[in-house]
Amino acid sequence: MITKTDLVIPPTSINDKEFLYSSAAKKLGRDISEITAVVPEKRSIDARGKFPVYILSCNVFINESPSGTERVIKYLPVSGNKKVIIVGFGPSGMYASLRLIELGIKPIVFERGKDVRSRRRDLRQIQQFDNVNPESNYCFGEGGAGTYSDGKLYTRATKRGDTRKILHIMVQHGADPDILVDSHPHVGSNKLPGIIQNIRETVLKNMGEVHFNSKVTDLLIKNGKIEGVIINDKEEYTADAVIAATGHSARDMFYLYQKHNIMLEPKSFAMGVRIEHPQELINKIQYHAEFKNPNLPAASYNLACNVDGKGVYSFCMCPGGIIVPAATAPGEIVVNGMSLSQRDSPFANAGFVVSVDEKDWAKYENMYPFSALQLQIEVEHMAFELANRTQKAPAQRLTDFMNDRVSVDLPPTSYIPGLTSAPLHETLPEFIVNGLKKGIGIFTGYMKDYYSEEAQIIGVESRTSSPVRVLRNKESFMNLSVEGLFPAGEGAGYAGGIVSAAIDGENCADAVAQFISK
Repeated sequence: MITKTDLVIPPTSINDKEFLYSSAAKKLGRDISEITAVVPEKRSIDARGKFPVYILSCNVFINESPSGTERVIKYLPVSGNKKVIIVGFGPSGMYASLRLIELGIKPIVFERGKDVRSRRRDLRQIQQFDNVNPESNYCFGEGGAGTYSDGKLYTRATKRGDTRKILHIMVQHGADPDILVDSHPHVGSNKLPGIIQNIRETVLKNMGEVHFNSKVTDLLIKNGKIEGVIINDKEEYTADAVIAATGHSARDMFYLYQKHNIMLEPKSFAMGVRIEHPQELINKIQYHAEFKNPNLPAASYNLACNVDGKGVYSFCMCPGGIIVPAATAPGEIVVNGMSLSQRDSPFANAGFVVSVDEKDWAKYENMYPFSALQLQIEVEHMAFELANRTQKAPAQRLTDFMNDRVSVDLPPTSYIPGLTSAPLHETLPEFIVNGLKKGIGIFTGYMKDYYSEEAQIIGVESRTSSPVRVLRNKESFMNLSVEGLFPAGEGAGYAGGIVSAAIDGENCADAVAQFISK
């Protein structure tokens, strides 16, 4: 017999098998000898009481053994009779590739950036020498923006597709099986490169193709139907369809779409700053000052409120993490957060952002459909000027920001390029300043000491999602303007993270299979 139940386990005993079995027996009124296995399905932390505890949602096996079977996706070599070009090898492009192979269709991937290992040299250039390579950076290259930006696998997109399958494929390619159980699964930027390389090997082994340093510079469109792409201004490739999975920062693709009269529209997104605290402070707030245990991870938080009709919220929270420079072109500053699998940095950071809508980009209405994009660009350029035209990001103590004064000094930071004290209270758009200030007041009511002299804000967090949507049919996933073109993932405006982008990539692959089988 198998019985589902929830167990409350103190952190000191979370790895104690005998304690789990005895807890299950007690909860179910059984003798411990009858408990043959306790298999957690979900693990979360409840820190609302005096002491934090783990909540385990489990399958308890009584007088029978688990089957031990794991979900494994089988991939077989494809013939190449049907070919689909995929532009971009981030989460959407990777999962579209794998799904096409499942369906017996050959994926041909063109990635503008470098392979996952070679990218590291370009990341060092921006961190230490202010040199931004517009083709290889924290956003562009194998694995996309998620590769070196944490690998958090949270999503609310559970109705769009099989989220468990997405996680199982990660595990199949080397991720820790704990991501199948944790309520907030996280891979870690130190482990993601190997997983992504394994996914590439699966694609290649099964007769797919992956080409790096291969930027799509034009589309081959004839009589309203896409026939292929031009790579690096010289090589033409044709296929039965094209999946465009380019990520939210490939602005040149938006302009390319406009050149071909492909339907676009401005899209709401969010902008603000990164807020950084000492991790020890967040631990004390969340776990209580008197409680410490090595079996508890670095504490996280998730905050949201409404200010004057706008959403203000934490985003991409990185406990035990670092802040990284995520610009994709010279002359701009963009910050993002990441953490390694152990989450052992002494800092905690999170995006602290305000929703952006059509009222905020109204002054750029003459630039439609790039009105929202233009606002994003101007804020990033402003940050670069505040930083004296370097990657030393503009920053301000939280207390100084709230009191409209420039910081005389700044706390230690995880941001490797360094910081520049700047009056963000004066230079950020007024609606962002207003949202951040009121949000801090509300958040401090949820988390005492969140408003702290030790906290600082670092600008700007502007790439939360795409400011442009590439319009597509809701049922067929195909672009409204060009037959055979399937915009996918974050860059098309249909996802907001690794898992949702992966799901959208799979959905587009399924739609492509239907399209080319007609």
